[in-house]
Amino acid sequence: MMMAGWEIIFLRPQWFLALPVIATLAVLWMRRAGRPGDWQAHIQPELLQALARMGRMEKGRRSLVSALPFLVAGGVVLALTGPAVQTKSAQTFRNLDGVVFVMDVSGSMTRDPVWPAVITMARGGLSVLGSKPAALVVYAGDSYVASPLTTDHEQLGQTIALLDDKTVPDRGNRPALALSDAADLLEQAQILAGDVIWLTDGGGFGPDVTKAADRISALGARLSVVAVQTSVGDSAALPPEAFAKLAGGADVFASDDLRAFMQALGGAGAARLERQDLRLLLLEDIGRYLLVLAMMPLLFMFRREKA
Repeated sequence: MMMAGWEIIFLRPQWFLALPVIATLAVLWMRRAGRPGDWQAHIQPELLQALARMGRMEKGRRSLVSALPFLVAGGVVLALTGPAVQTKSAQTFRNLDGVVFVMDVSGSMTRDPVWPAVITMARGGLSVLGSKPAALVVYAGDSYVASPLTTDHEQLGQTIALLDDKTVPDRGNRPALALSDAADLLEQAQILAGDVIWLTDGGGFGPDVTKAADRISALGARLSVVAVQTSVGDSAALPPEAFAKLAGGADVFASDDLRAFMQALGGAGAARLERQDLRLLLLEDIGRYLLVLAMMPLLFMFRREKA
């Protein structure tokens, strides 16, 4: 919910269910307040009208003061819903979440017709990160950190678009080294709920890759694989199911499954932060201030009435 440039988030929205109950009680009370007590239930209508004309009976009065308890109750319920805004220091908590893209730029990938789709997948993932920092590791026969963690996604996207078979001069395929570099980036930045996105056709897959993936999982990060089906290399690309057991169950996407990939990456970190109650570090509950304001109308109930 947006309000005057602020994004309002309700931490306990279930309290909104109490508002209809309070409104119903307020309506019933105000309808009853307009009646002359219980006299009409015990006196004949003609006699009741005669007493009213003679001024012997005081009619019920509807007043704002009589409605104050319901207004206060409504304000208290709104305070209990936990309206919150992002704290000014939210940027200091960026290291709660981060994404490292690990891209295989060996010849079997970059010289294959599917390579443009791989670039699209990586840039599509960047587009849903919001304020999350992202890094880029590229590898072939050796591994290099092409970009450290940064929030300049536009510049990083341009870097990814320029990757080709000349990016890494070292021939070969050493994915375990690249995944270890990704783990180093997360560990050094103290990322608590990171993601490692590995885009590969499976070249160089072996026990050392499994070991590197386990290290990523031990850091609290999640490994996702974009399994690319290439046909240029000397060996056949690995099928997607070959990656599924990495790090206790990696998410695997095809190189043409852009929508599912973006949806999964866009909500991954937020869900894990909520499970760890770390999301609360980014929000300031303003409900306590509303609670004070809700109590202010009670002061009118203590005023002295005229004799």
